[in-house]
Amino acid sequence: MIHTLVIATGNRSKLAEIGALLDGLPLRVVAMEDVLRPPPVIVEDGATFADNAAKKARAVAAASLCLTLADDSGLEVDALEGRPGVRSARFAHERATDAENNAALVAALQATGDPAGIADGDAYTARFRCVLALVDPYSPSGEIALTEGVCEGSITSSARGSFGFGYDPLFLVAGQDKTMAELSEAEKNSISHRARACHALRPVLSQILADREAIVGRLEAARGR
Repeated sequence: MIHTLVIATGNRSKLAEIGALLDGLPLRVVAMEDVLRPPPVIVEDGATFADNAAKKARAVAAASLCLTLADDSGLEVDALEGRPGVRSARFAHERATDAENNAALVAALQATGDPAGIADGDAYTARFRCVLALVDPYSPSGEIALTEGVCEGSITSSARGSFGFGYDPLFLVAGQDKTMAELSEAEKNSISHRARACHALRPVLSQILADREAIVGRLEAARGR
């Protein structure tokens, strides 16, 4: 049995990444705009990644009546007291492009006046954080499953690499001399914040799918009697 999983995002790069990370499960992974026309507009006004992920998952699950997964993730830079954080996608302004956000990040770090200078990436420790929220609209308990993943690193002023998206070209992965954008898809999907959150989610998702199939099996057996 193949189950539909709606990803509550309009970001096709993020959709593809999550689809690859959940490969092997009996799922048809689709974007919310594939099942909802037009897709709902959800204001991400939560104070935390978990708040935003849960809000998106609940809204899309209620509208689509499908198993729904939402991601909220971003970059936390220690020298900026955890910013851009939940505003990572809107750091430069509300409709910012990746390039605008990257430029705003470099400018914000330069404005701190750190004598080490942004060229020394180790001076600006940071991490990518991802929270995933899973909602089954048919769950009798109505509970939401939350998992989190973190990838440590630091910021460099020189964008490097052509893979990935967002702040990946400026994020030096801890323990490596590569930015996230210089990693292959396989490398990124083994160490990224989203990969770690998906790894934690897989057993939870597998149990939900098994429970659904058990219910269908009982219904089919009852019809056959």
